[in-house]
Amino acid sequence: HVQLVESGGGSVQAGGSLRLSCAASGYTVSTGYMAWFRQAPGKEREGVAAIDSAGATTYTYSVQGRFTISKDNVKNTLYLQMNSLKPEDTAMYYCASDFVNLQLTRHYSHWGQGTQVTVS
Repeated sequence: HVQLVESGGGSVQAGGSLRLSCAASGYTVSTGYMAWFRQAPGKEREGVAAIDSAGATTYTYSVQGRFTISKDNVKNTLYLQMNSLKPEDTAMYYCASDFVNLQLTRHYSHWGQGTQVTVS
């Protein structure tokens, strides 16, 4: 049974930083494919950043140069470091995992419950 638990969300001022964490159980981060998604009210869920089993990363254009996705294989945890935050980054952020490389598509099999990020 795969379980993903996000944490680290909160409220920050524009220009600030946050680091989101996604602790995985029943799933091995080091050999899997994972991603961060976000969904703002009234908008579709969009892929933000993805990382494959080799550590290769993909970012949506709007966060390139500001966000960094990474994983700690010992802690079995996925991270999203978010710098230079903007009000338009405000959304619920979700981590997702699968056993195939899905990049930023929304077809991931496993999802966390989400953590709210608010930028004012």
